[in-house]
Amino acid sequence: MRAVILAGGKGTRLKPYTITLPKPLVPVGEEPIMKLLLESLKKQGIKETVICVNHMGNLIEAYFGDGSEYGMQIRYSREQKPLGTVAPIKLIQGLPEDFLVMNGDVLTNLSFRKLFLEHKINDAILTVATHARNVHIDYGVIGHDPDYFVNSFVEKPDYDVNVCMGIYAFNKRVFDYVPENTYFGFDDLMHKLLDNGEKVKIFEHKGYWLDIGSPEDYEKANEDVYRVMGQGIPKAQ
Repeated sequence: MRAVILAGGKGTRLKPYTITLPKPLVPVGEEPIMKLLLESLKKQGIKETVICVNHMGNLIEAYFGDGSEYGMQIRYSREQKPLGTVAPIKLIQGLPEDFLVMNGDVLTNLSFRKLFLEHKINDAILTVATHARNVHIDYGVIGHDPDYFVNSFVEKPDYDVNVCMGIYAFNKRVFDYVPENTYFGFDDLMHKLLDNGEKVKIFEHKGYWLDIGSPEDYEKANEDVYRVMGQGIPKAQ
């Protein structure tokens, strides 16, 4: 298994924490969030990782170096301009036929091994790790028919949804759908693959998962990291 970590975003939703630090270096507990992720990858047998950097990428490279401190090989892919979540991956040379991709700001005890194995067994072009979330709407939700006559109303409902965890297994065939040196996000990729009838699978994770995209989630991650993750180091299922 090899992993690609996406670490080029500006983390604007996490301000003011990201004013002086790139989001992957924001501490959860006593360690940067991406250090916890790298330790989990190493624990599960991943020895080679590519980190895609752009915003404050020099700080990320200075902190993690060549990966020798973590017992793995780390190299970097540098964007010259923002390319979204998928286009930067196409710039990387030497990727194997199948590999893992993940955001650099996730805290989880996901088994990367199981995700990768399921991806290979199903011969999928893309496998998406998902997590069940309950979403609360703070407003009354109105339904209507094609003529705009109201046919339902629910006051401040809760919905159970399956959300993307920001962790995936890719087959290199996805690059056939990714334009060269053009902004192209995960949503663009999903629409392209589905429109072309490609086989996309999900991998449901019932354990712990949280990204630190908002101040609220960041505070929760700091509350959870030692209690849930076991000394801040995710454990493989």
